[in-house]
Amino acid sequence: MAGPMRNTKIVDAVTQAGTTTKQGLFERAFAFAFKGLVYAQIWEDPVVDMEALQIQPDSRIITIASGGCNVLSYLVADPAQIIAVDLNTAHIALNKLKVAAAQHLPDYGHFHRFFAEADRADNIRAYHHHIRPHLDETSRRYWEGRDLAGRRRIGGFGSGVYKRGLLGGFIGTAHLLARLYKVDLGRMLKAQSLEEQRAIFEQHLAPVFDKKFVRWLTDQPPALFGLGIPPAQFEALAGDEKMADVLRKRLEKLACDFEIRDNYFAWQAFGRGYGKGADQSLPPYLQAQHYDLIRARACRVEVEHANFIERLQASADASLDRYVLLDAQDWMNDQQLTTLWTEITRTARPGARVLFRTAAEPSLLPGRIPDDLLARWDYRAHDSLGYTRRDRSSIYGGVHLYVLK
Repeated sequence: MAGPMRNTKIVDAVTQAGTTTKQGLFERAFAFAFKGLVYAQIWEDPVVDMEALQIQPDSRIITIASGGCNVLSYLVADPAQIIAVDLNTAHIALNKLKVAAAQHLPDYGHFHRFFAEADRADNIRAYHHHIRPHLDETSRRYWEGRDLAGRRRIGGFGSGVYKRGLLGGFIGTAHLLARLYKVDLGRMLKAQSLEEQRAIFEQHLAPVFDKKFVRWLTDQPPALFGLGIPPAQFEALAGDEKMADVLRKRLEKLACDFEIRDNYFAWQAFGRGYGKGADQSLPPYLQAQHYDLIRARACRVEVEHANFIERLQASADASLDRYVLLDAQDWMNDQQLTTLWTEITRTARPGARVLFRTAAEPSLLPGRIPDDLLARWDYRAHDSLGYTRRDRSSIYGGVHLYVLK
């Protein structure tokens, strides 16, 4: 799936400790797990992103691609260009599949079935008839190849692609673990109000995190690889708390702070897919009212297999103005952060905006990059608290916005 050079880039991105240390072994195990499909759906709220980024018709966005949902969703805001980069070849193939599908599937019905339902045999025929001829050879080889279980990867869109990948497997394991304690996570999807959601969480979900085995399991860094959390980020997420308590708080926000019918992240967590019916909650790119815009603007997306910093180094001065880092900085050491922000500052146009997330609550930049470099940027602390509160994915401790002074 990924060649030696690509594998090395992923290892370099996530490893900080020596190869013979326990931390180093965990980091290399995570790098191995991260080589395949991790996120069939990205877990950052694009509605919050677009509010923070204030995308304009001349905006040139560079973002980590991940599962591609946000890349296409940003097209709703009408930017001039989106550069989507990722080190994970599976994510590159998924982004290229989504862009080709938006451009070449015959209508919204086909597009909706392919990504919102993603469990129909019709999707495999649609792939061969409408999408495959427009994919590059590398992406075709990926989708028509087989995963470690021997399944054709494109077959996931006929049997439930959101149950696949590292995150899909993690959610499936969480459902299995819950059933062992006689808890049905799908019960949450039947709630009719926030009050009922709260009652279900407190009565059925919260007590699971007090179980001795669960508290032990969640303290093991490899147990959270399925959330895409490398060992360095595991430590930042836990802080001085037990990981079970941190996860309970994050799940409480997901379960209790937003109406279930309006939160497709909750449907993915508790139902392993998007909801059914005309009123289902969907990412912006999958909503019917945006289909024509997505189709017309998909040509503005450039998907590149690249390191984010190296892609910036290849860019001209003052050539970009919107940067989306997801949570990648949680993986970086101080030198890498300084190099990243040096390149962001060099390539940034006046008024540029940088958006990122952190496992812990505070911004990680103060004290980690030179003061004179950080002084070029205005941290929107009050706004960032609001974005964090409104982020429906509920995974992250902080959503942070910096604006070039």
